[in-house]
Amino acid sequence: MNRELEYMFVQCARVWIPDAEDVWKSAELIKDYKNGDASLQLTLEDGTNIEHKLDPKTKNLPHLRNPDILVGENDLTALSYLHEPAVLHNLKVRFIDSKLIYTYCGIVLVAINPYETLPIYGTDIINAYSGQNMGDMDPHIFAVAEEAYKQMARDERNQSIIVSGESGAGKTVSAKYAMRYFATVSGSASEANVEEKVLASNPIMEAIGNAKTTRNDNSSRFGKYIEIGFDNRYRIIGANMRTYLLEKSRVVFQADEERNYHIFYQLCASAKLPEFKNLRLSTANDFLYTRQGRSPVIDGVDDSKELCTTRHAFTLLGINESYQMGLFQVLAAILHLGNVEIKEKDSDSSLIAPNNRHLTAFCELVGVTYKDMSQWLCHRKLKTATETYIKPLSRLQATNARDALSKHIYAKLFSWIVEHVNKALVTSIKQHSFIGVLDIYGFETFEINSFEQFCINYANEKLQQQFNMHVFKLEQEEYMKEQIPWTLIDFYDNQPCINLIEAKMGILDLLDEECKMPKGSDDSWAQKLYNTHLKTCCLFEKPRMSNRAFIIQHFADKVEYQCDGFLEKNKDTVNEEQINVLKASKKFHLLMELFQDEEKATSPTGQAPGTGGRTRLSIKPDKSRETSSKEHKKTVGCQFRNSLQMLMETLNATTPHYVRCIKPNDFKLAFSFDPKRAVQQLRACGVLETIRISAAGFPSRWTYQEFFSRYRVLMKQKDVLPDKKLTCKHVLERLVEDQDKYQFGKTKIFFRAGQVAYLEKLRADKLRAACIRIQKTIRCWLARKKYLRKRSAAITIQRFTRGYQARCLAKFMRLTQAATVIQKYQRMYVEKKRYRKKQAAALAMQTILRAYMARQKYQALLREHKAVIIQKRIRGWLARCWYKRCLEAIVYLQCCIRRMRAKRELKKLKIEARSVEHFKKLNKGMENKIMQLQRKIDEQNKDNRLISEKLVGLESSYAVEGERMRSELSQLRGVEEDARNKAIQVSSLLEELEKLRKELSVTQQEKKTLEEWAQTYRSEMEKMVSELKDQNGSLKKEKDDLNRLIQEQSQQMTEKMTRAIAEETHQLETDLNEERSRYQNLLSEHLRLEEKYDDLKEEMARSSNIKPGHRRTDSTHSSNESEYTYNSEYTEMEEGSRAGDDVTRGMDTSLTLKLQKRVTELEQEKQSLRDELENKEDQFQRARARDDAEFRKARGAELEYESLKRQELESENKKLRHDLAEMRRSLLGNTAAGAGAPGSPAYKVLLDQLNASCEELEVRKEEVLILRSQLVSQKEAMHHKDEKETMTEPSVFAEDVNKLKDADELKQAYVGLKDTNRLLEHQLQTQRRTYENETESLRGELQNVKEENNRQQQLLAQNLQLPPEARIEASLQHEITRLTNENLDLMEQLEKQDRTIRKLKKQLKVYSKRIGEMGAGQTEGQTSPGQMVEEPIHPVNIPRREKDFQGMLEYKREDEMKLVKNLILELKPRGVAVNLIPGLPAYILFMCLRHADYLNDDQKVRTLLTSTINSIKKILKKRGDDFETVSFWLANTCRFLHCLKQYSGDEAFMKHNTQRQNEHCLSNFDLAEYRQVISDLAIQIYQQLIKCMENILQPMIVSGMLEHETIQGVSGVKPTGLRKRTSSIADEGTYTLDSILRQLNAFHSIMCQHGTDPELIKQVVKQLFYIIGAVTLNNLLLRKDMCSWSKGMQIRYNVSQLEEWLRDKGLMTCGAKETLEPLIQAAQLLQVKKKTDEDAEAICSMCQALTTAQIVKVLNLYTPVNEFEERVSVAFIRTIQTRLRDRCESPQLLMDTKMIYPVTFPFSPSCVALETIQIPGSLNLAFLTRV
Repeated sequence: MNRELEYMFVQCARVWIPDAEDVWKSAELIKDYKNGDASLQLTLEDGTNIEHKLDPKTKNLPHLRNPDILVGENDLTALSYLHEPAVLHNLKVRFIDSKLIYTYCGIVLVAINPYETLPIYGTDIINAYSGQNMGDMDPHIFAVAEEAYKQMARDERNQSIIVSGESGAGKTVSAKYAMRYFATVSGSASEANVEEKVLASNPIMEAIGNAKTTRNDNSSRFGKYIEIGFDNRYRIIGANMRTYLLEKSRVVFQADEERNYHIFYQLCASAKLPEFKNLRLSTANDFLYTRQGRSPVIDGVDDSKELCTTRHAFTLLGINESYQMGLFQVLAAILHLGNVEIKEKDSDSSLIAPNNRHLTAFCELVGVTYKDMSQWLCHRKLKTATETYIKPLSRLQATNARDALSKHIYAKLFSWIVEHVNKALVTSIKQHSFIGVLDIYGFETFEINSFEQFCINYANEKLQQQFNMHVFKLEQEEYMKEQIPWTLIDFYDNQPCINLIEAKMGILDLLDEECKMPKGSDDSWAQKLYNTHLKTCCLFEKPRMSNRAFIIQHFADKVEYQCDGFLEKNKDTVNEEQINVLKASKKFHLLMELFQDEEKATSPTGQAPGTGGRTRLSIKPDKSRETSSKEHKKTVGCQFRNSLQMLMETLNATTPHYVRCIKPNDFKLAFSFDPKRAVQQLRACGVLETIRISAAGFPSRWTYQEFFSRYRVLMKQKDVLPDKKLTCKHVLERLVEDQDKYQFGKTKIFFRAGQVAYLEKLRADKLRAACIRIQKTIRCWLARKKYLRKRSAAITIQRFTRGYQARCLAKFMRLTQAATVIQKYQRMYVEKKRYRKKQAAALAMQTILRAYMARQKYQALLREHKAVIIQKRIRGWLARCWYKRCLEAIVYLQCCIRRMRAKRELKKLKIEARSVEHFKKLNKGMENKIMQLQRKIDEQNKDNRLISEKLVGLESSYAVEGERMRSELSQLRGVEEDARNKAIQVSSLLEELEKLRKELSVTQQEKKTLEEWAQTYRSEMEKMVSELKDQNGSLKKEKDDLNRLIQEQSQQMTEKMTRAIAEETHQLETDLNEERSRYQNLLSEHLRLEEKYDDLKEEMARSSNIKPGHRRTDSTHSSNESEYTYNSEYTEMEEGSRAGDDVTRGMDTSLTLKLQKRVTELEQEKQSLRDELENKEDQFQRARARDDAEFRKARGAELEYESLKRQELESENKKLRHDLAEMRRSLLGNTAAGAGAPGSPAYKVLLDQLNASCEELEVRKEEVLILRSQLVSQKEAMHHKDEKETMTEPSVFAEDVNKLKDADELKQAYVGLKDTNRLLEHQLQTQRRTYENETESLRGELQNVKEENNRQQQLLAQNLQLPPEARIEASLQHEITRLTNENLDLMEQLEKQDRTIRKLKKQLKVYSKRIGEMGAGQTEGQTSPGQMVEEPIHPVNIPRREKDFQGMLEYKREDEMKLVKNLILELKPRGVAVNLIPGLPAYILFMCLRHADYLNDDQKVRTLLTSTINSIKKILKKRGDDFETVSFWLANTCRFLHCLKQYSGDEAFMKHNTQRQNEHCLSNFDLAEYRQVISDLAIQIYQQLIKCMENILQPMIVSGMLEHETIQGVSGVKPTGLRKRTSSIADEGTYTLDSILRQLNAFHSIMCQHGTDPELIKQVVKQLFYIIGAVTLNNLLLRKDMCSWSKGMQIRYNVSQLEEWLRDKGLMTCGAKETLEPLIQAAQLLQVKKKTDEDAEAICSMCQALTTAQIVKVLNLYTPVNEFEERVSVAFIRTIQTRLRDRCESPQLLMDTKMIYPVTFPFSPSCVALETIQIPGSLNLAFLTRV
């Protein structure tokens, strides 16, 4: 021990010394401590040197400080030195520096009130703590709640959370958050939203039970214990609340800066509401009970809004509006009662003035008489054995009686509200377990302490005793579990103090006894206390200066209680006559309930009390009522003691969890820490007692693996043995001599207090020595490197100096030689310059002379040329005038001739049109006329072509002749001009010669002048040139600057535009993703509701079963059976009516609506047809007589028409036969090899199809002839009868009709007649429309021909006016345009013909199939009418090759359920994925769907799709947790969706199809709506897949990414305290990063085997990586032990391994890496330097993916693992916050792990040919037939 002390108390060691202001101060030793020293030489943190004297008796040394790496620990028991200054300093560092308000102290959670709203209570935080071990996350109230919830489920034992602390410490808020956690995590067992009701009780209880005090704005003035009930599935089913010791005195009195209960101020703030007008309220300052504290308003609180919240909570709990108004009426009455002024009548009596408005308002509100209430407020009734007296009260007594009545009414109202809140929270479901939340007042001591403080401290004594026993028990269990010798630890037992209060003849007993005395008083009770306990109990004392007070030594401190008011408060008396007056109220029903017996009270919700659940005895002080005369006899102290006893019994029967709330300062300052106040509360709440108990034993505990990992540096290589336990033993025996300082357990090593710090110092010294050695070596290497660098530099300098000198010498020699050369060239230049000057003067003279002569010659030539041009223009104008006159005459002549021809042509066309109309009426000769017209058109076209050819020939000959004449004319003009020019030239030369002679003399005189001017001009020009050069240079520079500026601006504009476009694109993509996400969230919500509906339905079915083995049929079964055929078939399966319900419910909503709409339209159409039929019948009856004559006339024409039509059909049939015979001969005569050769399969198929078509036409023709003959005979018979009857008499017609022997004959005749008329009318209309269309088309063609002729004529006229070259070019351009238009028209016609051919091919296939089926049907015995007349029709057999399939699967309707069962419900994905092609079930289902589409069977298509969708949903519901199943059906659903798109016939989806695949497209149905349904199903499966993968990965992420040391030895393990955390050492069964990678590989391989689309795999991987990053980052933000430099390196390495996995799988472009960016930046943040402003700027620019809250949280949590690391200073964190202040981002701390990226299904066509798919026998689908 001495050795350790000497080793620890050395120079620079830090210790704690007491201080009056800060309680404890830190100091540092100046010199080593030697055994026997009387004092220590210390230096304070401010640099002051002091001498600390040791106690001469005890020689106790000051407390040592913990190493810096242990400061700020989550658990105080993890500190090596467990003492008061260490606890206080750790709490202060966490609260002030790290902004952490929660800290563990063993089993206690210490919560410090921050007086600021923190974003750490959201749903994301709740989800993060849900399911986590208590030691794995940072301390939090949610961690305590989760531990209680988990132990309740695991141990099947009820739990309690005890929240204590003084007023203003945050008890109520902590209890509220605990209940919110339970409500969020557990959910509700029913649909009544019980968890919302439990939370809704909080605002109600805060309104009626909380008030503002000097210490807290929302102080609870009562204690409460809320039991939250759970069922056997641990879901909330209800709650029950108990209350303790309401502070009634606050209703009538408040101290300065305090308020009454919140509900009064809420009512006053809402007094202007219309429903509150009858309450006669005003502001709070107008009422005595609300203005005494002179602080009616709380900053930041809106009382009117709070009242809305309270009323909403009342409504949620079932208290209706009438009861709410009753409550507010009672509260308003209390306020008015407080304002009743009582005046003094004399010294012993008082009175109330008549018509007092407040008393009047009170009486009206409560429904009592003014007279009675004013009487008994000033009087009281005294009863003796024989008489009753009415005694007046003095003013003071009357005022006290008034206040007592107010307090009593409020207490009754409070109890009534609590009772009905409990009734609203009760449930009929059996309670399995509960969690109790106790929110009770902490230990209180004031300057004046009264009865309330006495009861509060009494309750805290009981709770502290229970707490001490529980802590002691846990310590003992831990020691016994590890098999460590247990030695009794002395701990403070406060049983004597409890006995002093509650034992027989204790303080409460004496108080009750004094209350029963007739003349009992506070003074006599005090004397009894002194006489009884002053000498017998050391915990009881009497103050020196008072005889009306006493002192009790509580566990926390001594408290002096004033005896004044104890008896009155204990009795809690009220005037009985006043109560009787209130009971007599008959107008106010609620007031009667408040004062009547509990069992007679009614519930505002209409429910009887105690209808289910567990019933508990109510322990409220005023609920044990007897008769009215004895109602107030039971004392408050007795009630409180009984209720406290029941509370302790409940707590002892549960597992307790402790939350101790600490108030950091008395001024409500945010994050301000007062050490004195904190130490007082730590002592009072038992935290230091917990520390003392832990420190008395072995507080520090390490597992062997953790100890080995941390202190491996203290071991030598020879000390490391295979058995780590034995290694640790050897090392400890060598390092710690005293074996009492540690104990070896089964799995852990237990250390005494201070031993971990000793080992840490040894470890730090060893690391420091190693660092010194490393530094020494590095410095040596750096020094040698510096020397070598200097030596090399000196050699280099010498080399360069010598070279410089040599270069200087060479330069001098070169300069000498260069000067000589320069002199030589200078002399030469002077001579050359002189010579060139003379030469230039001579050349200038010659140049001027020659220029003058040339100008004279040029002017003469120019005059001659202009004269020639004038002659040419005049002659040309004359020729053009003559040409125009000729052309106009020719054009006019042509127009006259063409007009005459056009009039003739018009007459002919009109005649032809009339003949066409005549032909249309007679129906004869139309074809001949059309042929004639066509021939005429052809002849006209030929004539037009001949004319155009002649015109072209004439134009060409004319052009040649004109060109020849132009050439001759130009030659003649040239000869003439040459002669004229020569004559003019002779005369001009003579004149010029004379002029030159005259000018020669002038030139000689001007020569000298020119030379002088040239010299001057040259100098000026040189000067000007230099100036221009300068200006040019400056302009070029300005131009370059402007160009650069323009380029920069353009670049900036381009970048700005690019940025804006990118931002807009990103915004659009974000909006699209949000829209997709919302839609997919709605789908998931819809799926959840469906599942909930199924569960409820199954539960109802189970509960409604009468006998086992029988199932009730749903009442809607019959309707479903009639409405959907599929439902009736589905009910024949094993699941009965429930499956039918599934199918009906699974119908797509849009399809159902569409079908309903279609049914409505059909019904309307049916009704309209029925009405039309009735109208037709009426018209027929009315018009029969009128139309008889017309019918006789028309009958002959109809018969003639029928015969004519029959002849036409026969001729057409003969023609077709002839064409067919020719085609047969041509086909048989074709001997070429190929697909169409005779005998080939294609030829035979075509031939058989044509034969079948021909035979079918023959049959149909015979049927038509027979039918028409029958109709004609019936019409003749009817006509024969009609001739004998009088058509104008309906009665005679009816008699003749009645003569028919059989009614069926009449019906048949009537129906036949209607059919005949309808048929004939339809044929006439069809023929008329055909003729009209043909006529219109012919007219259109004629009009087009006329327009074309007119256009040709106009073009010809225009061409004739143009020159020949332009004419030819215009004609070519026109011809090109015409040919282009004709080509386009031909291309359009060709495309139409191709489409028509494809359509006819499809129809031909369908018809051939139907003909084959009809032929097969005929072989079974069916005959047509034609077969009875002529030869029978033989069946058509189309031969097929064995492998010529159409990619369809045929099945019978009754096999549909077998198909679904074998292909979906009973299919094993593992075998299908390995042995068969991917997506085989999807292909099979689509091939079956194709066959139903081929048959045009809409019912079969609908039932197949519906059964497929519902079966997939069913298998996912049954096996939704199996990843392979979900992945398999996701791949097949997507493939089925792609098949529906690929073969839909839409051109957008047919781009990649083969010709064969295009032939397989759906032909009859558009399944676009079903594609949307299947797409929604795929989205649901995708979300189920993500959920399944998340459930598999969730347990691995934190362990593999954070806790496991992938790089061994980088990070060391720190002490953890009593709260166990998950070890970072890889034990057996622990998940590692390799586990995550193996699981990712398994996911990827399975999805690839199932044929999942690559794009979909990318989206799945992106979602998985987001989950990994979000979960890892969230845990990092909630775990202080993970925020270190070494952990950042581990995370970056793990992320690099994930990126490598993406690279190996080719998934780097899927966006998964970007989802890890927040985690990467958080890891970088842990590793970067965090000191200077430059570091802050770097962090802000680096952490773009992290929010400000996340960055600050990481910096606050950053914890050094070794002493060489430094903490982040508070100033640096504030700098970061300042720089990030302008960021616009969400304040949310954690990432949303439940967020799912919106999924898309890009179209992926399949290259698999449907006709090549083989169905394996293992699928048991033999009933399917390939078609």
